[in-house]
Amino acid sequence: MAILKHIASKNANYGSAIDYLKYQHDEFHLVPVLDESGNMLLREEFYLDGLNCNPETFDLECELLNQQYHKNNTYDEIKSHHYIISHDPRDNADHDLTGERAQAIGLEYAKANFPGHQALVCTHTDGNNGTGNIHTHIIINSLRKSDIEPQTYTERPIDCKAGYKHHLTKDYLKHLQKSLMDICQREGLHQVDLLSPAADKITQQEYHAQRRGQLNLDIANMELLGDGITPMHTTFETNKEKFRNAISDIAERATSFEEFQRLLKAEYGILVKDHRGRFSYLPADRQKFISARALGSNYDRDRLLRIFAENARNKERNNPHLAADDPMAILFIKSDLRLVVDLQTCVKAQQSRAYAQKVKISNLQQMARTVAYVQEHGYDSYEKLSDTTDAIQSKMAKARSGAKFTEAKLKKVNEQIRYLGQYLSTKSAYGDFLKSGNKKSFRQAHAEDIAKYEEALRILKQHSPDGRFPTMKDLRAEKEQLTIQKDAQYDTYHYFKDYHRELQTVCANVDNILGTEREARREQQQSRKNEHSL
Repeated sequence: MAILKHIASKNANYGSAIDYLKYQHDEFHLVPVLDESGNMLLREEFYLDGLNCNPETFDLECELLNQQYHKNNTYDEIKSHHYIISHDPRDNADHDLTGERAQAIGLEYAKANFPGHQALVCTHTDGNNGTGNIHTHIIINSLRKSDIEPQTYTERPIDCKAGYKHHLTKDYLKHLQKSLMDICQREGLHQVDLLSPAADKITQQEYHAQRRGQLNLDIANMELLGDGITPMHTTFETNKEKFRNAISDIAERATSFEEFQRLLKAEYGILVKDHRGRFSYLPADRQKFISARALGSNYDRDRLLRIFAENARNKERNNPHLAADDPMAILFIKSDLRLVVDLQTCVKAQQSRAYAQKVKISNLQQMARTVAYVQEHGYDSYEKLSDTTDAIQSKMAKARSGAKFTEAKLKKVNEQIRYLGQYLSTKSAYGDFLKSGNKKSFRQAHAEDIAKYEEALRILKQHSPDGRFPTMKDLRAEKEQLTIQKDAQYDTYHYFKDYHRELQTVCANVDNILGTEREARREQQQSRKNEHSL
């Protein structure tokens, strides 16, 4: 299970990289381990080589190259790139992986993927804080030392020339991952698919935060146990891990996005929005949404919608009487089905024979997809398909009506907030007006504030006939709730709208298919009549 990590460093001290590779370090605090005399301790086992440089003078050679091309002089420039190949601990026993063999793999990998760069290749056998997994560090100067031949992963001519910097793109990173997978497969080592998104995406920062937190929690629990107290928590969770657990907990119970949204807000205080085909989450203590991509593929839109659909089917099987009352009893995932083109009305197809042939092939594909869609969704008759389309249209209209109603309520609440603020800001001026001896002159001097107060008072009484005005806090809480409700209702409306549009496409294609079959039968019958007459 070799994995590849990448770290971009802006540290101008290249010598610190050599120190890290050669000497023992405390990974939790990222500081060297010192002996009693204050000297750094060499690692017990490591293998160090250099590419296009002497490993002992890597720092000096990098600085000279930077001076030659006048690069890496400013604080915010990336000075080096650090790649880490971490092998599965099982490879040690299962496949006889040793430090020498891992170093040879690292050297081969660095030569193939970072040509022209000054690089340090170093293999450690102690793992991260003694975990035991063999891993190889590849540290390259961000500036290229010599020209190279164009490679499959290079995008620009300058990516092959000396004096230009290492340019890591998405395609380049995929190439690096694919290259590592190929080498591990060739060597018979444990390997996972690095090109697929991680189910739980844990960054380097989160990984170290979790380890530090767990260590601190273990120390605190040992103190509690020493005092005879049983600790309440034994496992430390980062904030992102708490979000993942909360999302997983609600996803196991929700049968629709609206229910998922409501329960996540009610039980964990986390807002979720569906924007541009992606889910994003906002905890109560943050100002910025966290994308599902940052949490892992287990929390993205497509997977969760499939889970909701499965939960709804299970709920329907266990409680058949609820199916008729559940507005989301039938869930769908949008397909790429398109309308069949009518060649009789397509002007471009009539003008171009080649285009007409292309449309015919496309029509055949769409017809096949339509037949597969009908079979997959169990539409055993045209009437059932038509009835489902009408039912979804009705649900769409109902969802839109509910969203419009909530939108109207939200508009009234916004109006109340506006006029309550206006009322509170001018209340003191109106109080002074009531206390003044010469009200006429006071009104003339403060005509605008008094007019705003009276206007706000009139509007608020219209909303509250009993004369009891709501507080600003209550209005804002109601506004937040109505906003969430409105967004959820519009999501439901768009859901049914997409569903209805897809069913309309299916109906149109089915009509076209049936019409084509009828036309073919008529032509066949006419041909038989002609043969019989002859």
